[in-house]
Amino acid sequence: MLLFFTLGLLVHFVLFISIFDIYFTSPLVHGMTPQATALPPPARRLVLFVADGLRADKLYELEEDGVSRAPFLRNVIMHKGSWGISHTRVPTESRPGHVALIAGFYEDVSAVAKGWKENPVEFDSLFNESKYTWSWGSPDILSMFAKGAHGNHVYTHSYNAEDEDFGSHDATKLDTWVFNNVKDQFHAARNNQSLFSKLNEERVVFFLHLLGIDTNGHAHRPSSREYKDNIKIVDDGVKEITSLFEQFYGNDGKTAFIFTSDHGMTDWGSHGAGHFSETLTPIVTWGAGIKYPEKVSTQKFADNFLKEWKLENWKRRDINQADVAPLMASLIGIPYPLNSVGTLPVDYLNSTDLFKAESMLTNAVQILEQFKVKMTLKKEATLSFWFTPFKLLSDSKQVDMLRKARLYIKQGKFDEVVSLCKELIELALRGLSYYHTYDRFFLGTNVALGFMGWIAYASLLIIKSHSNLTSGVRKEVKQPSRLLPCSFAALGVIIAFFLLIQACPWTYYVYCLLPVPIWYAVLKDFQVIQDLFTTLLTFPLCPFAGYLLVFTLGIEILVLSFFYRYMLTAGLIGFASWPLLTQLWTRAKVASLSWTFFSLLLAVFPLMPVVGRNPAIHLVMCAGLLVLLLSLFVVTSLTKKGNNFAKEELLMHLLQMLSIALSMYVVFNTNSSLLKKQGLPLLNQIVSWTVLVSSLVVPLLSSPLLFQRLCSILTSLMSTYILLSTGYEAFFPLVLACLMFVWIHMEQEALQQAGVSCNQKLTSIQFCYNTDISQFRQLHLDDIRRAFFLVFFLLIAFFGTGNIASVNSFDLASVYCFVTVFSPFVMGALMMWKILIPFVLVMCAFEAVQLTTQLSSKSIFLIVLVISDIMALHFFFLVKDYGSWLDIGTSISHYVIVMSITIFLVFLNGLAQLLTTKKLYLCGKPKSHLS
Repeated sequence: MLLFFTLGLLVHFVLFISIFDIYFTSPLVHGMTPQATALPPPARRLVLFVADGLRADKLYELEEDGVSRAPFLRNVIMHKGSWGISHTRVPTESRPGHVALIAGFYEDVSAVAKGWKENPVEFDSLFNESKYTWSWGSPDILSMFAKGAHGNHVYTHSYNAEDEDFGSHDATKLDTWVFNNVKDQFHAARNNQSLFSKLNEERVVFFLHLLGIDTNGHAHRPSSREYKDNIKIVDDGVKEITSLFEQFYGNDGKTAFIFTSDHGMTDWGSHGAGHFSETLTPIVTWGAGIKYPEKVSTQKFADNFLKEWKLENWKRRDINQADVAPLMASLIGIPYPLNSVGTLPVDYLNSTDLFKAESMLTNAVQILEQFKVKMTLKKEATLSFWFTPFKLLSDSKQVDMLRKARLYIKQGKFDEVVSLCKELIELALRGLSYYHTYDRFFLGTNVALGFMGWIAYASLLIIKSHSNLTSGVRKEVKQPSRLLPCSFAALGVIIAFFLLIQACPWTYYVYCLLPVPIWYAVLKDFQVIQDLFTTLLTFPLCPFAGYLLVFTLGIEILVLSFFYRYMLTAGLIGFASWPLLTQLWTRAKVASLSWTFFSLLLAVFPLMPVVGRNPAIHLVMCAGLLVLLLSLFVVTSLTKKGNNFAKEELLMHLLQMLSIALSMYVVFNTNSSLLKKQGLPLLNQIVSWTVLVSSLVVPLLSSPLLFQRLCSILTSLMSTYILLSTGYEAFFPLVLACLMFVWIHMEQEALQQAGVSCNQKLTSIQFCYNTDISQFRQLHLDDIRRAFFLVFFLLIAFFGTGNIASVNSFDLASVYCFVTVFSPFVMGALMMWKILIPFVLVMCAFEAVQLTTQLSSKSIFLIVLVISDIMALHFFFLVKDYGSWLDIGTSISHYVIVMSITIFLVFLNGLAQLLTTKKLYLCGKPKSHLS
């Protein structure tokens, strides 16, 4: 069995990472020739302002008194330049947003997941193509583009990472630091001839990364006065820098300015998903080569923003975020970034029609170069008779379109050139997508075959080793045939040879060869399959169809809960009626009523808002008070026993009560400190981390008696959960744990109702490190329900108070008791532990269910494995590579979540066993295990 679990983990790991090879491969190719327009550019230098986390509406809208909170940029829109909305893509995070702006392509998720500080993939950027680039701002962003630049022409000036403090009294200092350092450099240049000469070169870029708005948005939310005041400070700073450049360069009219944002922010202070508040960012441009404002009488847009912002008479020019890179390259006359997929927005340019046409043709050739390289690479790696080219853009059509574009330029038909180049760019981008996803169907088919084979193999193992389903069938011993292994061996050799001659990556061998041994293991037990069908034919048709229908309906409810959280509520309402449907209420009325009550109470949580919650510290305090009362009840019960055992437990329970009280104080005090903008007190931070660490050790000091140990685990984990809570979710683990306690009672009653005698009373059962294997029984049909309950409760733990499939469900305020300085990995780890705490509670309760119902953890795990794999297969087929980016990202995240449940179930089971069975002793006594 150990070999099976090892192989199972290996198979699931392969199936898990397959999604990244199929959907998350890098779109970048190398080997293109740089493309630049030969005509003189309109600007010598470019200034790029990126206000991190700035929403379009918060910049453009007016205050209540009708005054703009960004008067300088408003004046630019009306009198100096062009404006619009820049549409970003998911994930709406700082790294991919800046890559889209400065490099012109949308970074794949696998690259984003590798970190913020360095380049996981090599790519060309505007900075790399420039003569010189000076940048100021966050070290996380600036280092991305400096490391990949060739030569020594990209200069970075950044503050310390510790300054990015969400609890800081004044996050605007991040932006004023940038503005002040820019001014200091230009003042210093007057006395530094070398710097002065560099600043006066052509093709120079200045990048100002402004993080204050994003920091204030996370800390105080975009509707706060801090966020809005920060916009005013940024507007003043942009005005000062613009004036500084005009003075330094003697108003030569050769400076182009672009103001935009990498992403927006939700009302609740997060970003990462596809809500319009995250994907709609502002873009305001002015200066050399930029078109002046254009007054219009009507504008056709699907939204009502123009009327809301009082900008309906100034022409709005919307673009995609990646279009900013070719616009900037065109303005200063440098080659377009090699991997850029942006389309030059010629409507922003104030230049000759010839320059627009030449620039557009250069843009088309640059993207067509990527298409040619991508096609060549795929053609070389595919057998000639197997290769299917992209038919909409053949070689002859490429030549014809380019020839026609150059002819139009000679004839002065510049509008036709722009139109034709846009068509060519669209076809080239579709071709890039075609070749990027060329192997997707082939790989997906092989992974699906592996999935189905593994589900069949695990099901057969359950039937063979853990049930009596085929015991009544007469078995004839047959000599094993050599035809089957030889056939599968030959099939494996053919597949490997086919991949070898196509020079496929080594991962292709794994995905394509994995189904071969799995299906061999399934078909090798053909006799068991035959016996199974023989047994099933003896079952009455109606009950069998009923069981199959209920099982299928249960699986579909689990799948639908990923899309509609209220399906969890529907499932819990169904759970509430379980005692009535099975007549359990006649055996245990109090337990049945408790089960119904807590099921209905837990059913409320999926109906609560996922995101957008305002902090409600008083609810956290109430939850802490309830846990204190529960602990007091346990202490009172132990004391009443009046024996040495109860006295020994008393100290441990008092420590846990103190931990809960400290957590409540830290939450209240930290919230007050942050509201006063005094930051996170050091003492509170020390207490929080101490409580977190101790919460995993203190339960090991408690009695191994079943309910006492579970109460200890709940109290300890709740002390940490309170520190990580901001509102109603603090009640969730408590209600879930109450339902788990009742579930343990109900399962023992259900077992006795089925005629299985229980040797011990529930109150006297102890968790044991070593369990007698002879106590385990074979699986019954009712055990499928127990496994289904486990999977359902795990999903409740996932989605009960939030949707972790959506990045913007995470509220950074949850971790402010531990850390306020921006640290994505520490913050992510803390929020992941918050998600895992309900998981641990469910798994600890299930340990008790296994113990009381005499179930082998191996056998029940196999059933859970089959259920979760059937769900994962659902999501594998539901993965989208079309539609909105939000739909694509959500479908993939669902698959990842289900596969993570399967893989980490073993880890969670081990953690639950550690917390329930281990026993530590104080006062120097040695460790021991009860048996």
